Amino acid sequence: MTTGGPSDGVASAHARASAEIDPAVPLAPLAAWLASTLPHLGPVVALTRFPGGFSNLTYHLRTERGEAVLRRPPLGALPGGVAHDMPREARVLGALVFRGVPAPEPLAVCEDPDVLGAPFYVMTHIAGRILRGATPPPDLTPAHFTALSHAFVETLIAIHGATPADPAIACLGKPMGYVARQVDGWTERWERARTDAVPAMDALAAWLRANQPSESGACLVHNDYKYDNLVLDPADPARIVAVLDWEMATVGDPLLDVGTALGYWVEAGDPPAFRTLGLGMTALPGNLTRAELWARYLARSGRSMRPMAFYHAFGVFKIAVIAQQIFARYRKGLTTDARFARLGEAVGLLATMGERAAAG
Repeated sequence: MTTGGPSDGVASAHARASAEIDPAVPLAPLAAWLASTLPHLGPVVALTRFPGGFSNLTYHLRTERGEAVLRRPPLGALPGGVAHDMPREARVLGALVFRGVPAPEPLAVCEDPDVLGAPFYVMTHIAGRILRGATPPPDLTPAHFTALSHAFVETLIAIHGATPADPAIACLGKPMGYVARQVDGWTERWERARTDAVPAMDALAAWLRANQPSESGACLVHNDYKYDNLVLDPADPARIVAVLDWEMATVGDPLLDVGTALGYWVEAGDPPAFRTLGLGMTALPGNLTRAELWARYLARSGRSMRPMAFYHAFGVFKIAVIAQQIFARYRKGLTTDARFARLGEAVGLLATMGERAAAG
């Protein structure tokens, strides 16, 4: 799920500028930390939470001398685990800076919980556009979306070009047995986060366990790659200037990473209920279909042809589990964000879509 960033549906990063006090980021201790750690930024002028996002909290930080972005875990998040490990995410970004992958550069990490109540980090701000929702921006034509979906594939291939041969990448994960661990791990997460009976999720988990393919290789995988985690050049919306939200990046099978992208990739012919989940920008005319995206990735990356069904079904299942984890936090009262109330329904819709994917 997305974790925030500049947006306008396509909005500017300043669309919701405000100096309101956010309980997740008390300004006084933050200002003191910034003054001692990043003094060149100067005093804080405004701190604005980026709209969208269901997981880690992302803020546009404006100071007297510049701009930056702050990331911290959500309120109510339990300690431990990769998804909310801010120091690890900052290390991933640091490993990408000199490796040809477009991403923000980390500036400083704070592991002292006395500052904001949880570890956080500050990174460079990259201005641009982020596409969200299903309503086409008036200046983007089908030709723009064709070029963007091609760039989407090429950028993912560039990410997968970082391999365990690079020590900075190798330390991020263990590639051996990755597919089995992912299937077992996401099934266990589903079982821990379950709040209601969803038979389709149980059936999909069983199908994935019984139909695992052989490993296709090992490389850096983003694990949440989709349109609204891309920053686009304002002057050329088909050019990707940064990839955001590296919280789940690791070393693993690249085709599972493509599968996650397929899980988010809505098509015009998908059920209307699935398209209401807010993932519909890829259904607009000009975009590749899922089958075309899969075939183009395999052809451009030089990987051998494989059936798409398992990877797409896995991607949808994983997204459903993420939605369920967030919904479980909402059900327990650990977060009061009204957007999360619909995620329980979304889990069922995604599970049904995953069963369709598994059937080919």
